[in-house]
Amino acid sequence: MQQYHTLVRHALQGSYKSNRTAADTVSTFGEYYEVDIGSSYPLLTTKKMDTFRWDSMLQELVWYLSGEHHVRNLREETGIWDAWADGDWALPSAYGRFWRRFPVPEADAQLPGEVWADSSCPWVERDNETGTLVFDQIAYVVDTLRGDNPDRGPESRRLVVTAWHPANAATSGLPPCHYTFALNVQNGRLNCHLTQRSADIALGVPFNIAAYALLATVVAEATGLEPGQFGHSLVDAHVYCGTGERGLWYAENLGALQKRLAAVDAREEYRDVRDWLLAESPPEETDDLDPASHEYGYDHVPGLLEQLAREPLEPPSIDISAGTVDELTYDAVELRGYDSHGPLGFRVAE
Repeated sequence: MQQYHTLVRHALQGSYKSNRTAADTVSTFGEYYEVDIGSSYPLLTTKKMDTFRWDSMLQELVWYLSGEHHVRNLREETGIWDAWADGDWALPSAYGRFWRRFPVPEADAQLPGEVWADSSCPWVERDNETGTLVFDQIAYVVDTLRGDNPDRGPESRRLVVTAWHPANAATSGLPPCHYTFALNVQNGRLNCHLTQRSADIALGVPFNIAAYALLATVVAEATGLEPGQFGHSLVDAHVYCGTGERGLWYAENLGALQKRLAAVDAREEYRDVRDWLLAESPPEETDDLDPASHEYGYDHVPGLLEQLAREPLEPPSIDISAGTVDELTYDAVELRGYDSHGPLGFRVAE
């Protein structure tokens, strides 16, 4: 997927920036790309994304759609959210909780003149756990696209789903990164636009592309539309560049790295830049790393340079047997015709 390679190159031209984690970043502001998801499925081919990686992405999306605020069921399939859960495996912020159970203010919290959906609305119900009113955003957009909304139809410009609740995000240890998406129909094609406040280019973004392209395709098939474009806006697009002395090395040497990147004329020359970086920078403060086998640490730059050196292969396709969004399961999605380069290992900055 050439759009991803362009995104990586742009991000590496950013600036050195520390953050809440122990790993520093090379960061840039306001990236955007789009990809046609009607002709193929945008699963990256310049690193291995099938097997357990594909399983984790798909199980995560099914979990989002479940509306659960905990990972007690998800962790039986994948542990990708375990580090952020509490002792009862509940999360401080959960995408699905807001997608399917967004809090509706009770009557005594509403101001005069405001209009809110109430219990008579088909997408509002009493939450089984809290007893308070909640709004199902996924059901709302699907019903509207399908023509089951008496007030508006698929031409609507209000097909927005958000996982961002300001009062939660202000205090959460990890508020949603890809916090809102909008659906839009053009000429019978369903387009999806994702907005992401914080984008981990090496690890997170490949998952985000795959998940939202799949979600848009599922919604399109469930509503009688064709998949269209997936657009992705990234506010802070960053590449983690290591901890301790390794991270600080970029503060002094990022300009030299960027000059070498600007001088690259052929794809394979990115490996020369990677080799220079590994020779000049302090070693990472982690054990059992093997760059020769493409196992990298909290510095994601060398691995991404290897990825830039690889030629993208033909994209795969997906086959979905779920008739509705709520029927989506792991077994309802089949990945077809996927071929890729070898794996790249990166450590997660928590």
